[in-house]
Amino acid sequence: MSVHTAARRLALATSLDHPSIQPDDAYLATSLERLGIQPIVCVWNDPAVDWSTFDAVLIRTIWDYFKHHAAFLDWLDRLDRLGVPTINDSALLRWNSDKSYLLELARHDVAIIPTRLARAAELPDVLATMPGQQVVIKPTISGGAWHTLRGSVGDATFAQAVTQLPRDYDYLVQPFVPEILSAGEWSLLYFAGEFSHAVIKRPAAGDYRVQGEHGGSAEPARPDDATLAAAERALAAVAAIGHGDHAYVRVDGVISKGRFLIMELELIEPFLHLADHPAAAERLAQDVLGRLARAHRESPAALASAP
Repeated sequence: MSVHTAARRLALATSLDHPSIQPDDAYLATSLERLGIQPIVCVWNDPAVDWSTFDAVLIRTIWDYFKHHAAFLDWLDRLDRLGVPTINDSALLRWNSDKSYLLELARHDVAIIPTRLARAAELPDVLATMPGQQVVIKPTISGGAWHTLRGSVGDATFAQAVTQLPRDYDYLVQPFVPEILSAGEWSLLYFAGEFSHAVIKRPAAGDYRVQGEHGGSAEPARPDDATLAAAERALAAVAAIGHGDHAYVRVDGVISKGRFLIMELELIEPFLHLADHPAAAERLAQDVLGRLARAHRESPAALASAP
């Protein structure tokens, strides 16, 4: 192990509500340490953190970034100015932080849940074109079902709830896919561009949200070839858009009428389901090591000291 490797400091970016390494990331942290990388937990918007002391920032449980989106973008800008790389890359994080990227994927022939984009004031007009349908409305900048509504167009209670949504966001309007209740939502995990493992997430009885904080559950599953191919088409589209290099990605989708439809691509702070997959944690740690080595070689200080 080189002196440079042993000295590398990696910030694990977290949020104030999750300021420690979460159990799912514990083996990842251990794997990083075995590779001579010192993982140091830092709350992403803590003004006391001196980010210039780190070789890179690995984005992990910043599970409130969407509530402070402008500050999040400013933070990425600051890291860029300091020359501190983020994992995943800051340009990819900015792109992925606004779910309107789904419409860009659709333009690249990726099968997504049919999606309309609307300002809050436009929602009644958009919903008027979908009479009687079950729909889901969510902000383009959101997470964990934050400010998300499900209901039937024409239902008075749902219409009233729509009027209570924050007015300063753009929203995605999508038909509700009933297979989420009957068959569950898939999450496919990729590390350094290679498929690793998958889970099926299911909502609690009487709910439609699959997140754990809403009572949802997840179980290991093996996707079929068609589902894998659809996920990889989505990742190929991301590369074609200009964001081909990622250390980790979670592809979320649902199989509806025989087709795998993309719901989201999670490239910022996804729960990676690593606890039951130590080999995946080790593969991600190795990829981080490679990125740190490349960043060190390419840094201005390294170039200045080169013979």
